[in-house]
Amino acid sequence: MEESRGHFLPSDVPESTSSNNSERLNSGAHAIRGSGFPGVKKRGHNSRSWIKIDQDGNAKILELDKARIMRQCSLPSRDLRLLDPLFIYPSTILGREKAIVVSLEQIRCIITAEEVILMNSLDKNVVQYKSELCKRLQTNKDQADDLPFEFRALELALELTCTSLDGQVKELEMEIYPVLDELASSINTLNLERVRRLKGHLLALTQRVQKVRDELEHLMDDDGDMAEMYLTEKKLRSEGNTPSELNAPTSFSDGTRPVSKSAPVSPVASANGAQRLQRAFSSIVTSSKQGSLISSSSGGENIEQLEMLLEAYFVVIDHTLSKLFSLKEYIDDTEDLINIKLGTREYSHYKLLSL
Repeated sequence: MEESRGHFLPSDVPESTSSNNSERLNSGAHAIRGSGFPGVKKRGHNSRSWIKIDQDGNAKILELDKARIMRQCSLPSRDLRLLDPLFIYPSTILGREKAIVVSLEQIRCIITAEEVILMNSLDKNVVQYKSELCKRLQTNKDQADDLPFEFRALELALELTCTSLDGQVKELEMEIYPVLDELASSINTLNLERVRRLKGHLLALTQRVQKVRDELEHLMDDDGDMAEMYLTEKKLRSEGNTPSELNAPTSFSDGTRPVSKSAPVSPVASANGAQRLQRAFSSIVTSSKQGSLISSSSGGENIEQLEMLLEAYFVVIDHTLSKLFSLKEYIDDTEDLINIKLGTREYSHYKLLSL
């Protein structure tokens, strides 16, 4: 028994026997770093279980390590930390060169132009996302869709997240309103403790809903982030296959680039050199703001299309947040009522004592 303790706790071994056990400690450490102990996490080989869903709605489970995902999707390691189930991060949507990193509540996935790599989990939201996405992709396999693949996958993640949060708010309303009414009529320690617990739940839920709302608002305010999320378009451009709606000429006969709708255009047909320079500079500024090669008028329409998609769910999550604020106001009003009652009771008791 003492020998086994010395094997795992070398600090407890007497100094005289530490040299005799050095080889055994080294061999034991080597065995732990190897594959001798199941369940021990190998350093540098932290593979996890992922669900891979392609454009046709076919899903399969894969064991992928972090390095492989980083190479395949061109992602930095800090983005993958957002998907780690061992850590709790606020909701985030990041547009990268070849992928969209989505961390919305329990739905954590990487969306590319061709597939979705979803963190494998038994959570009901993850299971529902996987089954619903496969169903929609298989149903619309032979039908034209206005949205590219990456936006359809992102839309479903937003839809399930907003629905889940709104459902939690409704459950909280059904639980907290009767407790507040009971507390207003009967002030006791039990009711006060129930309200305190529900108030803490309300605060935590409000922060989660607020973060989703702020993330959507941030995306809608930044044209560059939205343009970065057009993965299918960037993939076609890199392959030299420009979509039909983007087949407008990329240059004029005089060598100047076309200008976006938002860029100022001179009303004079025969522009001089200074006006050409100003127009070219406006085009460069617009392109850098959008964060992509989109500089034609159709590019602006594409960004507007994504903005409308995000705005639809922004309205939903903003309404959910409004319900939470109304619930907090109801709690504050109940607390004010209780303080008034307690103040009146103390005043009455003081008057009786003074008689």
